[in-house]
Amino acid sequence: MKRLVLIAAALLAAVVMYAQGSFENYPLPQNPDTLRILAVGNSFSDDGTEYLPSLLEGAGIHNVIVARLYIGGCSLERHCKEYAENTPDYIYYKSTDNEWVTVSKNATILDGLKDEPWDIITVQEVSNYSGTYDTYQKWAPRLISIIRKEALNPRAAIVWHMTWAYASNSTHGAFPLYDRDQDKMYSAILDCVGRASKDFNIPVVIPSGMAVQFARDTRLNNEDRVPATSKVYQLTRDGFHLSRQHGRYIAACTWFESLIKPVLGKSVKGNPCLLEDTEYSITKKDARLCQKCAIKAVAAYNR
Repeated sequence: MKRLVLIAAALLAAVVMYAQGSFENYPLPQNPDTLRILAVGNSFSDDGTEYLPSLLEGAGIHNVIVARLYIGGCSLERHCKEYAENTPDYIYYKSTDNEWVTVSKNATILDGLKDEPWDIITVQEVSNYSGTYDTYQKWAPRLISIIRKEALNPRAAIVWHMTWAYASNSTHGAFPLYDRDQDKMYSAILDCVGRASKDFNIPVVIPSGMAVQFARDTRLNNEDRVPATSKVYQLTRDGFHLSRQHGRYIAACTWFESLIKPVLGKSVKGNPCLLEDTEYSITKKDARLCQKCAIKAVAAYNR
């Protein structure tokens, strides 16, 4: 019996080793001359990165290229199907001098993947299934394989973007999957991202969802100032997309702290960006609190 147990343990170890080796990944680069980041995602990656160029400008950083491939509501599954069919359904945005430019409204996934030798490529699941691990298991390996096959830089670091739970009053059609319970959805997202990080060898996670949840326990949350029936509620603008002021700023701070700090050595703490060139400018006090939530989330996730 003891021998059988030892054999079973050895077989299990071999399976684990094979699984880990089958998802090869690479560390974040260190102080490159130019840092290149591509987000393969949807409207939630748009929310997360919208103010990243502004934060880079505030930090005096001008050697970062950021781009995003966008299809609204795009799931891991659809990214894979878009690749298989080579359809030009993406909008491709790019920032080369800390300002977003629309490169194409009819791009394919390959147009983005092959545009630059990306150092970092981020992926995420659509919000509907962000807490449903079956979709991660089925489609994340396929998308990772596509990225590994097609990316110009064979040593690009694949990073996971953790999205956020809906507002507690959200009318999103997928909210019933989580019994219309924000805490339940948030816990499911944490569980799925944690499992994906281990199963697919993606150690670096951008914990935007955690930062937003932390911020919902601060004065940044607007639930006490608007009716509970309002779509502009709990740092969202419609119950699920982030508000264009504090919500997006928090997420961008989380991207900065997760990627820019470990690569270029500069934290988002004290960043002077107040979105003054937009209609969503914020106060210094609120900026500091947003930055604090992001820093806390990154530290907590990596603890």
